[in-house]
Amino acid sequence: MTTRGWRWLLVVVAAGMLIAWLLFVTVPDLYEDKQDTEAMVPREAPAELARLTTATLFYVSDDGERLMGVERNVVEGDAPVEQARHVLEAQFLGVEPPLTSTIPEGTLVRAVYLTDRGDAFVNLSREISSKHSGGSLSELLTVYTIVNAVTVNVPSIRAVQILIEGREVDTLAGHVDLRRPLTPRAALVDLASPEAGDITVP
Repeated sequence: MTTRGWRWLLVVVAAGMLIAWLLFVTVPDLYEDKQDTEAMVPREAPAELARLTTATLFYVSDDGERLMGVERNVVEGDAPVEQARHVLEAQFLGVEPPLTSTIPEGTLVRAVYLTDRGDAFVNLSREISSKHSGGSLSELLTVYTIVNAVTVNVPSIRAVQILIEGREVDTLAGHVDLRRPLTPRAALVDLASPEAGDITVP
């Protein structure tokens, strides 16, 4: 090999050693920097669990002619109007036998409003009427399921008026007058039912 060839060989070897040294020095530093960066990224805080409270919900009694109260856990609201909505949303959920709901499937709570007098206006979706099975007793139980669920569980509310899609209506299915706020009716609640517990209906 000529002198010039040896020189090129030395240059190549030296360059290779320099590259190897740079990799040895910088790669661990990059890795450590990445680890430090990842360690500094805050973990996502776990979602706050909703506070629960016990409420009395109403379903058809065994004789099919009255309502019975059943205790259930519902989300706890910070204000009466918020609590009323949480109670109704729980009341409108589907149930498994032997319980029977008076609320037509698909009914939604659009909004709840509360006056200074303690009257609640409950705005429901059209299914409360369009999907109702009809009949005077069935309609009566549906209406007072809503009235009782709100007034029993939110003591500051004394009466409930049902709206449909934001409008006042005469009835749900032709029998019960809904043109004014309604107060609860104790005669429609089966207080002797073992599921009812201690229910006080004003």
